[in-house]
Formats: sequence, C-alpha cells, structure tokens
Amino acid sequence: MNEFNPDFYQHKRVFVTGHTGFKGSWLCQMLLNLGAEVTGYALKPPTNPSLFELAGIKSKIHSIIGDIRDMNSLQAAFNEAQPDIVLHLAAQPLVRESYDNPVYTYETNVMGTVNILECIRQSSCVKSFLNVTTDKVYKNREWIWGYREDEELDGYDPYSNSKSCSELVTHSYKNSFFANRDVAISTARAGNVIGGGDFAKDRIIPDCVRAAIAHTNIIVRNPYSTRPYQHVLEPLYAYLMIAAKQYEDIKFSGYYNVGPNDADCFETGKLVDLFVRTWDDSLQWVDCSDNGPHEANFLKLDCSKLKATFGWQPRWNLEEAIQKVVEWSKCWIAEENISVCMDKQINEFMKKGM
Repeated sequence: MNEFNPDFYQHKRVFVTGHTGFKGSWLCQMLLNLGAEVTGYALKPPTNPSLFELAGIKSKIHSIIGDIRDMNSLQAAFNEAQPDIVLHLAAQPLVRESYDNPVYTYETNVMGTVNILECIRQSSCVKSFLNVTTDKVYKNREWIWGYREDEELDGYDPYSNSKSCSELVTHSYKNSFFANRDVAISTARAGNVIGGGDFAKDRIIPDCVRAAIAHTNIIVRNPYSTRPYQHVLEPLYAYLMIAAKQYEDIKFSGYYNVGPNDADCFETGKLVDLFVRTWDDSLQWVDCSDNGPHEANFLKLDCSKLKATFGWQPRWNLEEAIQKVVEWSKCWIAEENISVCMDKQINEFMKKGM
C-alpha cells in the first residue's frame, strides 16, 4: 500500500477537537509518532479511568480544556494554534445518552460543527479540514448491503440525526464559504470502533472487559444486531490519510465511508464469542435485552470509494483487533506503561500496510 507518506505530518500544526476521548487519545498518540505539533480542544476526559490520562497525552501536546459549544473559548484556542489541519472529533457520541439528553446532543454535535467551521472561515491558516461523523448518518432501511456516500442522510435517534445534521452543516459551509478558497473539506463516516482504553458505558467491548475483570457474566443487550466493527486505528489512519491527501490536492476532498471488509460485519453476540475465546474460555455472556430505546438492527458500509480513491485497505481483521484489545487491557491490568503499549500497537499497524 502507498496511501500517504507518514513523513507528511512532520512539523504540521494539527488542531484536534475531542482529543480527551477514546478516539481522540489514540489519534493524538499517532500524530505524535508522526512528528506533528498537536493542539487539542475538548472537555475533560469523559470517563474515569481515561485513556487520555493513562497515556499521559496532556504532557505531550498543547491541551486546552474547553466546550466546543463555547465559540469565544474555541476561537481563542484556534487563533493561538494557527493550525494547518483541523480534525473534528468532539461530539456527544452515545445513542442512549442522546435519548436522555437530546438538546445537549444537538448543541454539541451540530453547533459544535458550526463553531469549528466558523473558526476556519474566519482564518487563513487552515488548508485541510476533516469532520468525523458516523456510519449512523444514513436513513437506515435495514438493508443487507452497505450504504454508499450518496445515500439519504436521516439518522433515526438524536445522536445519529445530529450527526446527519453535522454532515449537512459541513456541506453547506463548503458550498457557501469555501468554493473559491484553497481549503479542502471532507467528512468521514466510520463504523463501530473497538480498541484498548475504551471505558465508555453502553459499548460492548468495554462491557466485556469490565465483566472479565470482575469475573461476572457479560451482559449483551442486542446480540443479533450487526455492526461494521473495526479496530480504532483503522479509521484514525484513514482520517490522517484523507486529511493529508486533500491538503496536497483539493480534488480529494469529499465524503468517505470508513469501515471493515464485509467479513468483519459481525453480529454483536458473535463478537462477544470472539472476545471470550481470546480472553478466557471460562467467561460467559447472557442475552439480556433491556427494552431500551430504538437502535438499528443491521448496519453496514460500502467503502469502495475510499479503496478506489486511495488504494486503502483495512489492515487488521476482527480477530486481530480483538487480540489487540485483550493485549492492551492486560497491559493496563498489570499496570505496565500504557504509552509504550500504544506505540507498539501503532507501529505494528503501520508496518503491516508497508
């Protein structure tokens, strides 16, 4: 593969929103390995423990604690950073939380996008912007085939719908304000991510790890729902690739799905089976639907555009991804150096594509 030159990020000024979260922490670690100068803007870490704190990310980058809804605070941080590239990950990312707090979800996911785009509109330093959304932006018709980038955007629940709105905001700003400017703008719609250091509630792999540590049964709410699971490094690498390629040539700006190959679109119950085999065969899981709010049953992405445009291919299949989750988790349990563990996995991931 020759998707992009990793040396591209040497000394690039990169502004990451949502850097204190699970994906944001892994992204910062990758950018540091690539030699970037990173500024992060986000709320305090959303979980305790948090990957951001365990990996010591704060001491390695310029970390600013602030609310993406606070335009004045965001603008001040942005003006100080003068970034070349902006990667927008800040979000309220949980479906169930969006039912409990819909207003906060929309404020964060929609107006947060408006605010970061306003910062870019009023600046002259940014050449590449990537808005990270989700595979759930599409109107879900429970199809057995993958959604393509030109499918209708109409997420069902407040989280998914707010991300659909974030996409539309990005499209509008792109057409209205950047048509005649040398600023490349894209969105990336990623599938469900798994990886070491995810401590969020209502996510299946963190639930598995917590149950394994506590020696209790794993509670699975929707064992027959199918999702495009992938290791967190897969979409993060794709984000970096898109941002780099469109920086070099604006023709690459657009809208991209980022997901696994069809073979890794798993039922949740089968994913848990794979986790159990990797961690400890003595673990058990139970089907325990809690009659929670609506979530899509079947979801899959067609990633042929990303593959055709950049020659991109996923590096780790789901079995390898689960192995990496277990490896990281056992490193954490043993109180080993988390940053070293992350760097090891990042290096293995990058080398596999060479």
